[in-house]
Amino acid sequence: MKKILGIGNALVDILTRIPNDDILENLKLPKGTMHHVDAATSLHYGEILKDYGFEMAAGGSTANTMSGAAKLGVATGYIGKVGRDERGLFFEEAMRQTGVKSMMLTTDTPTGCVEAFISPDGERTFATYLGAALELCADDIQPEMLDGWDLFYVEGYLVQNHALLDKILPMAKAKGLKTALDLASFNVVEDNRDYLRQLTKDYLDIVFANEEEARAFTHRNDPKAALAELASMCEIAIVKVGAEGSYIQSGNTVVTIGPIPAQVVDTTGAGDLWAAGFMAGLVQGKTLEQCGKMGATLAANIIEVVGAKMDEKRWEKIANSLKLL
Repeated sequence: MKKILGIGNALVDILTRIPNDDILENLKLPKGTMHHVDAATSLHYGEILKDYGFEMAAGGSTANTMSGAAKLGVATGYIGKVGRDERGLFFEEAMRQTGVKSMMLTTDTPTGCVEAFISPDGERTFATYLGAALELCADDIQPEMLDGWDLFYVEGYLVQNHALLDKILPMAKAKGLKTALDLASFNVVEDNRDYLRQLTKDYLDIVFANEEEARAFTHRNDPKAALAELASMCEIAIVKVGAEGSYIQSGNTVVTIGPIPAQVVDTTGAGDLWAAGFMAGLVQGKTLEQCGKMGATLAANIIEVVGAKMDEKRWEKIANSLKLL
């Protein structure tokens, strides 16, 4: 079976369910967005949230995706940077337990973390302290890191690091790896649109987007029109349209994936696990429709729990569902 390697911001998720959105308004955090904060602000938010209780998990978009694909039996690897601290050790151990081969780089800077505010309707708002993850750089990347892998996955949150992507994506293509990128956030796309479009044309084989990200990337309001433009620039384009499902296009072939009913608790990780299911299907030789249904199945399950990780009982449920595809 083919293998998937991912690179991303290694972050520890601190997940807190807030009773209402007044907290977000008081902190001037627009609901559903992601904001970068410094260490002091992250600590301040932690103090505010501590009375509500929290869960902790190894996070970051790519880490979630690689962990999800590993749970489906795919050989996966991960490149990231953590601090030489308790959170860094926690992150490495959590990845190991999910079956991901980690190639962790370390620094004296504290491990990055994400304060995730989970609203009653399941929407999440992120305050991200990148910490050690911010120090992941082009000089860290050695050619041998990419040896033995078949598909290389990048999270959109790394897009601001042009030097890193300008080194590793051409390197991956030169070694014959397929390359995939998730656009991550509409504000990331808006801030880097020209660069992203050129990157897609030159190096990317697969692009994942939600409706807002696709609109920011193409300036097209119709998701199918945005899908077509994306597909003209890469081998496989995916546009997810929330409760309406998703669209996949490769060449002139368009596949519609219907929604899977779910009880929304927390949308954290929905896009990450959709990508995990899709890419797992892809390296297992599934059809585009089967890949899309695998992605949708994982996404529907992850939004029924808090955070981007699921227990073994739910993974057994997923495995039984996937047998029917």
